[in-house]
Amino acid sequence: MTKTVRICDVTKDYGSVKAVRGASFELGEGELVALIGHNGAGKTTLMKLMLGLIRPSSGSIEVLGDNPAAGEFAGRRQLGYLPENVSFEAALTARETQAFYARLKREPVAKALDLLDAVGLGSASRRRIGTYSKGMRQRLGLAQALIGRPRVLLLDEPTTGLDPELRQTFYDVIARLASEGATVLLSSHALTELEERAGRVIIMNRGVKVADGSIEELRRLARLPTRIRLKVSGLAPHEMPAWAPADAICRRLNGHFVEIDAAPERKIELLHRATALGNSVEDVDVIPPTLDELYAHFLRQSEQPS
Repeated sequence: MTKTVRICDVTKDYGSVKAVRGASFELGEGELVALIGHNGAGKTTLMKLMLGLIRPSSGSIEVLGDNPAAGEFAGRRQLGYLPENVSFEAALTARETQAFYARLKREPVAKALDLLDAVGLGSASRRRIGTYSKGMRQRLGLAQALIGRPRVLLLDEPTTGLDPELRQTFYDVIARLASEGATVLLSSHALTELEERAGRVIIMNRGVKVADGSIEELRRLARLPTRIRLKVSGLAPHEMPAWAPADAICRRLNGHFVEIDAAPERKIELLHRATALGNSVEDVDVIPPTLDELYAHFLRQSEQPS
């Protein structure tokens, strides 16, 4: 896999505040990576460093084979960026705005205008942006970021203000770009949305990278229990089935369900016990640790004294 972004031991200081501390990672072609962390964790600072808008206090950054802060950074036209809070000239229409950015990137205006339809702004494209809602301005920001089919796409809270249908359209668009080789780095607090879509997750805390890997890799590292939820007939409201292990954490839910916390290495054993012949199990759900739970785990772990 060709690496499009290389971050090596990067620190960014603002006076006494260390916004990023010793971060290192690489991003490759075709990756869709979620960058998550609380406000102030360093996510936006990392994106600005990759764009060359600010320079690192120490360490090195390479984007598309070059230093993004260099005056002659050749890859700048191949970057797409959507900031968390978009701002456009209120007196212009969406078509005028999109055409302006297309010319800045030296891309065909007609193709850039087609993107307005892709983000659901086609019918409103001749209206002045001053009449737009926040969600509509966010959609225009997405259209602007996608001009020229960027090789590296940096998206900071991109689905803010979008309704569910447009969120799905947005994820379809970026999944297609990633499948065609684009590198997509997406920062969001909507972890449930990212869980099934991101191929990799980078977790930041107080400027430090505390975890990096696929969801399955993070689950293996965290070793959080999997919840096995079973609908069991014939039990009294607070009764546990006889086959439930005495050393496992078990709960009754709504009087009809039994939920067991299973260590990763015991999942299969517990499923075999629950579904053995003669047991009155009517339904089974296996619920692995969610991205929200993994995020909370790695943050707690990073806060513990070494």
